[in-house]
Amino acid sequence: MNYELKNIILRKGKEESLGRFHPWIFSGAIHHTEGGKLEEGDLVEVLASDGRFLAIGHWQIGSIAVRVLTFKRQPINQAFWQKRLAAALDVRRAIGVAEREDNDIFRLVHGEGDNLPGLVIDIYGATAVMQAHSVGMHVCRNEIAQALKEVMGEQLKAIYYKSETTLPFKAQLGQENGFLWGESHDDVARENGLAFHIDWLKGQKTGFFVDQRDNRSLVEHYAKGRKVLNMFCYTGGFSVYAMRGGAELVHSVDSSAKAVELVDANVELNFPGDTRHEAFAEDAFKFLEQMQEKYDLIILDPPAFAKHKDALHNALRGYTKLNAKAFEMIQPGGILFTFSCSQAVNKDQFRTAVFTAAAIAKRKVRILHQLHQPADHPINIYHPEGEYLKGLVLYVE
Repeated sequence: MNYELKNIILRKGKEESLGRFHPWIFSGAIHHTEGGKLEEGDLVEVLASDGRFLAIGHWQIGSIAVRVLTFKRQPINQAFWQKRLAAALDVRRAIGVAEREDNDIFRLVHGEGDNLPGLVIDIYGATAVMQAHSVGMHVCRNEIAQALKEVMGEQLKAIYYKSETTLPFKAQLGQENGFLWGESHDDVARENGLAFHIDWLKGQKTGFFVDQRDNRSLVEHYAKGRKVLNMFCYTGGFSVYAMRGGAELVHSVDSSAKAVELVDANVELNFPGDTRHEAFAEDAFKFLEQMQEKYDLIILDPPAFAKHKDALHNALRGYTKLNAKAFEMIQPGGILFTFSCSQAVNKDQFRTAVFTAAAIAKRKVRILHQLHQPADHPINIYHPEGEYLKGLVLYVE
């Protein structure tokens, strides 16, 4: 690789966040560029106003202008990617989610949390699903795939690239999803001894909500003898764990008929012929308004109500309305698992929305657990924005 990179020169005093190792440079911090016209996805050197080297990263159009890959002057080549991926795998080995017979679903790369901003890699059995959230990572996808093969070795049989909906639409890359290497038609993988069909072709995110693994285990712990309602169930992860936990019945609700088909398939995969489960393709609010059954364990895991800060007010109203309805309907002595995966909503705002909902419903409520994303979705200590998943487990008198 030719190591003559174009330069980004920052305004005076704007290098302070880089001194704290924050991996984003905002467009307002840039004084000028040198070395020719920048193309989105280019590697750039970031310099202070006095010419000091600060970082190397990917240039992109938008408020976040540079995503930092390294604070050292070094080549971004095959060896770089391999070293970063190996470090990420070491973390997954250390926390005990990789290389287990009963578990071959885990997140290998979590963007900034693994010092690879703009990149997500999830492992499903022998298939890795790679997702780029920046043009820079898209440009480097083949180099990263090669490094991934080296790091994962014989465990890996295929790498599927799924970035059609995550890349900036203004970049007009015309990206289509598909295999970068190998091919796999085996869509079943295991999480904590349970089997799941993974829809990496058309499913949300990379095909499965890997980030709820620990919280699903907690649902299993509380499910025994309870009537469980899993709202926004997607492919039914919480439902399957609740059944293994000994739930009396489990109802799964999602507005997507395709998701409901997958829930039924996953339940049948683990509990063939079990009549405790029923799935409904219906709008969540409509279902809560009309529901006949009385549940004593309800799970609310909606999609992000606020994808950006402009939508924050409406999102908080949505969380309040949804939780108030659940508080109204849940049986005395019931347990409510409630979540927000909206990055724009912080923990305090979410808790306030849920507390407001409890007050509206006039229910006495205790917090049993405060939940968050699992250890294979690490948060870079210099990048607190990486903490996105928030949850509460509540006892309702």
